[in-house]
Amino acid sequence: MTTASPATEDTSHVVSIGEYIRNNIREYGMLIALIAIMLFFQISTGGVLFRPLNLTNLVLQNSFIVIVALGMLLVIVAGHIDLSVGSIVGFIGAVAAILIAEWHMNYVLATVICLALGGAVGAAQGYFVAYHRIPSFIVTLAGMLIFRGLTLSVMTAAGSGTSIGPFPPDYQLISTGFIPDFIDMGTIHSTSLLLSVIIPVVLFVLAWRRRQVNESHGIDVEPFSFFMAQNLLISAAILFLGYLLSTYKGLPNVLILMLVLIAGYAFMTRRTTIGRRIYAMGGNEKATKLSGINTQRLSFYTFVNIGVLSGLAGIIVATRLNSATAKGGTGLELDVIAACFIGGASASGGVGKITGAVIGAFIMGVMNNGMSLHGLGTDYQQMVKGAVLLAAVFLDVYNKNRG
Repeated sequence: MTTASPATEDTSHVVSIGEYIRNNIREYGMLIALIAIMLFFQISTGGVLFRPLNLTNLVLQNSFIVIVALGMLLVIVAGHIDLSVGSIVGFIGAVAAILIAEWHMNYVLATVICLALGGAVGAAQGYFVAYHRIPSFIVTLAGMLIFRGLTLSVMTAAGSGTSIGPFPPDYQLISTGFIPDFIDMGTIHSTSLLLSVIIPVVLFVLAWRRRQVNESHGIDVEPFSFFMAQNLLISAAILFLGYLLSTYKGLPNVLILMLVLIAGYAFMTRRTTIGRRIYAMGGNEKATKLSGINTQRLSFYTFVNIGVLSGLAGIIVATRLNSATAKGGTGLELDVIAACFIGGASASGGVGKITGAVIGAFIMGVMNNGMSLHGLGTDYQQMVKGAVLLAAVFLDVYNKNRG
């Protein structure tokens, strides 16, 4: 007597297109919104949005927001919030300027000190949140005030007033430089163009492998035709944007740094134990603690992580402006938190994806850029961003209640 193999007993785990989209409505909804916003501003500005120079500026202006949003997402998923990131960015930027512009310290050593200092600041706040159970809103609100005042104090003590700079040109390449071109192709930056071809190929291979793994474990996957169509569209978009950037100066250094961090954090949240535990803790902290997981340590780690990323963002902001100012990072926490919530993170914790936070950050960035191109004042920009944030959280609550 023969027994049927699991493959013959089990039915296909391919779901319909409509059901798959409904199950992933957060991601697809935000991606469609980003595409719609970009097309709207491209048409309304007469094609200015997609000009290579404007795209480059868009990346440079929003790279540090994306970087901090990666850390903020983990904090929100863990069930906390961090209001101090803008002040930490300004503080670390001021320290970097003193070390490099004033004291002429070695670039690498100064960068390591700044990142370690950012981690220490995050650890100090995480200690009170995790081990003394003080609400993160209160701790980081206090941190926002403390480190903003400390920034002013440090700059005053340095005797440079409200601005410290300039940075050496070599160090500025962190935020304003572009990857080198190894093959001269005239007006086209060949290295950037090659990377624009390699990146979608790598993404397709990873998506294909993930689909195969999901099928082998009985996890529902989209129809093959839909899978191919969405990956071809993503590849075409990357090639198009990469080509446009290649016709100017190529891919910015900060864009490569940002892509590496996005890939690393996406892997960590999806494939590592600590990533899964953070999501479990945000979904139900008591159950996670009863299962033997040290939830206090996890909360502590999320704040150390966002401290390091805020330190990195502080260096990027300061070198991009070529000086550290007392107002550096002001209001950054609002854009970062809005990016996470717009990208699908849940205010109650346990829900959110790295790709969603990145999409949310670029939605905010494209809106800022597009409204600036239209000549709208800061007052109208703030009102529009507030309305978009409220709408995103409303949809999250509505879908949760309906589910």
